[in-house]
Amino acid sequence: MAAGKDRLGIERNLWRQGYKRIMGLDEVGRGCLSGPVVAAGVILSPNSADTPYQDSKSLSEAGRLELDRKIRDEALYYTIQYCDPREVDRLNILKASIQAMIRCAESGGAPDFLLVDGNRFADTLLPCQCIIGGDNRSATIAAASILAKVYRDRLMRRLHEEYPQYGWNRNVGYPTRKHYEALKEFGYTRYHRKSFNLKTDRPFAG
Repeated sequence: MAAGKDRLGIERNLWRQGYKRIMGLDEVGRGCLSGPVVAAGVILSPNSADTPYQDSKSLSEAGRLELDRKIRDEALYYTIQYCDPREVDRLNILKASIQAMIRCAESGGAPDFLLVDGNRFADTLLPCQCIIGGDNRSATIAAASILAKVYRDRLMRRLHEEYPQYGWNRNVGYPTRKHYEALKEFGYTRYHRKSFNLKTDRPFAG
């Protein structure tokens, strides 16, 4: 963790107010062409010391895997939920992302407060706070981002064995030149999000 940066400051303030089971929520996969949008929820102990958890995108793969194991060992509770490509098509990607996080909050663990990465969430009976850039400001949100990222990357690499032509072992469903070229040549799979109305001759991203 960067020197002087307290990623448990938000949680400590809430713990002092009497909340004991604060669930951090984050999702990954919103910008993908294929695969589910995956969310995770994590509850850390009020006795937690400073943690090394930070935005999953800022970590190496080895670093994410190490912290994934640490979170699973030390968290009071964690859960991983998702919306599959058909749900993304039906709901739209923003609503699907929120729905996956709602499933985390409702899965168990008895959370009494929600910390949500981003600026939008659904109406909920639980008190909650949306935090823009939360995965770099809150340890519980950062932990959720790590679990979600590791889970989704593993899933997409398993799906790569079924459809190797799309390069999911490397791009894990995100738009790349190889992914667009494969779409142009082979078309959509059942794991692609058709609601994005992709034009495979558009400039590639990444």
